[in-house]
Amino acid sequence: MPFAIRIHRTGGPEVMCWEEIEVADPAPDEARVRHQAVGLNYIDIYHRNGLYPLQLPNGLGLEAAGVVEAVGAGVSDLRPGDRVAYAGGPVGAYSQLRCLPADRLLKLPDSIDAGTAAAMMLQGLTSAYLLRRTYRVQAGDVVLIHAAAGGVGLIACQWAKALGATVIGTVSTPAKAALATAHGCDHIIDYTHEDFPRRVREITAGEGVAVVYDGVGKDTFVGSLDSLRTCGMMVSFGNASGAVPPFDPLLLSQKGSLFLTRPTLMHYTAKRDDLMALGSELFEIVGSGKVNIEVHQTYPLAEVASAHRDLEARRHSGSTVLLP
Repeated sequence: MPFAIRIHRTGGPEVMCWEEIEVADPAPDEARVRHQAVGLNYIDIYHRNGLYPLQLPNGLGLEAAGVVEAVGAGVSDLRPGDRVAYAGGPVGAYSQLRCLPADRLLKLPDSIDAGTAAAMMLQGLTSAYLLRRTYRVQAGDVVLIHAAAGGVGLIACQWAKALGATVIGTVSTPAKAALATAHGCDHIIDYTHEDFPRRVREITAGEGVAVVYDGVGKDTFVGSLDSLRTCGMMVSFGNASGAVPPFDPLLLSQKGSLFLTRPTLMHYTAKRDDLMALGSELFEIVGSGKVNIEVHQTYPLAEVASAHRDLEARRHSGSTVLLP
């Protein structure tokens, strides 16, 4: 019998249980996938601690890569033996084997292995919609990417640089600064001892950036608004430091008629065609060598509690893969 991580209540890493599960044959329009690698993402912590509520009991995890074992009725574009990857749900990727909707699966190119795919799907597709849909980065843009040495950050910095942008990245340690510099950042700001909005203004000769990609949340939100040029766009896509408190929308007018959006991957990939288009762009940029996927940590899936503790303590850089 296969095993999976399950939670029966919300809370800290200790609520995750390694349990034996039963996996049925795939229903119509489903495929059964045996996982070879599972991705770890900060949204998993939000699901575990209840910030993003799940109906309990439930599994965790939103991305993985593996091999199709069986397909249900009505599935025509997948067959047993196909290498596939997915991101964005439904939750339950922290498992050895599962069934899920076939239209959520993307076939992997031969050049991308399971570990790389699991490390890049959620973060890579997130980077794809952020850079190519939410605000379409153009050559000559100056962009600010927070947590530049994190999983999304390393991909987004490389991708933005490949698009011809000037990339400013924030980090919290000298080691992360070196990592971000090696992955496309033109300017590094250590926000633990530098006033990052002031530094952004210095770097941009007072103008500010075209867009801020902010997955940190509460700690950086106001500073991010202060880093934008007139009519710039604030893209708040995560809450690593906590949720952004309520504020008066008039603030956006006062700071330069700013735009604010709080996007999610799920909305940008709800339609199969949109998912495939973003996946194609991701596979192409990775295949070109312009974006390298950095797997800096691996953990046995059964020991995912340790991975969550390290992620919450910001001891991670790059991407993390869980091995079933």
